Amino acid sequence: MSTEATETAKILVVEDEAAILLGVKDNLEIEGYTVLTASDGQTGLKLAEEEDPDLIVLDIMLPKLSGYDVLRKLREKRIRGSVIMLTAKKEERDKVQGLQLGADDYITKPFSLVEFLARVKAVLRRTPGGADQLKRAKFGDVDLDFVSYEATKGGAKLDLTPREFKILKLFIENRGRVISRNELLDKVWGYDVFPTTRTVDNHIVKLRKQIEDDPSNPTRIVSIRGVGYKFALSAEEIDETRGGS
Repeated sequence: MSTEATETAKILVVEDEAAILLGVKDNLEIEGYTVLTASDGQTGLKLAEEEDPDLIVLDIMLPKLSGYDVLRKLREKRIRGSVIMLTAKKEERDKVQGLQLGADDYITKPFSLVEFLARVKAVLRRTPGGADQLKRAKFGDVDLDFVSYEATKGGAKLDLTPREFKILKLFIENRGRVISRNELLDKVWGYDVFPTTRTVDNHIVKLRKQIEDDPSNPTRIVSIRGVGYKFALSAEEIDETRGGS
């Protein structure tokens, strides 16, 4: 077992090409991961709902339900597992569509297993578990549930994407520390080269509109000119709930 493996990570691989499915499964198990498999989108979606995997490796061209349809339904149901899209398609629009639906990374076939395993580990590092995992945070009239992916402000439901939850979780876990745009790209978007620092700024604008009392004069997510952003609340102003996954 690799010493770098995430000990309890459960990975679901949804792939209809038998040789690729077997190769990926075997190599993930060698690394110490628990691996579930499905060869069509319908079965993959059912397993994701029942097993709540930490990571889903999801092919786009699948029988019964496409990878896009599976991903869309996963995000609608607020299933929290990270997703790596796996496809033979090379067109940028296909990559963009997957990212817009909430994918965490994107690998184009053919790929090397070394690169694949590196990306798996990188995505899992961005979705930590364990006894000290942040499950819920409350500040002011904002309530964020990082398990169910539900959020409210003043009792009204907020429409946050899984990626926006990741951004907020990163801010809260690093409150008081300035986080650069490049660090946000690395830890939230990961290997993807498509997003730019402008993408980060656009997400921050949207988040401020949802969690700030006065988005034009933010007091929670504040800008540090020329560097990035900081979550300005103190530990005393945030009520956190932590626990195992």
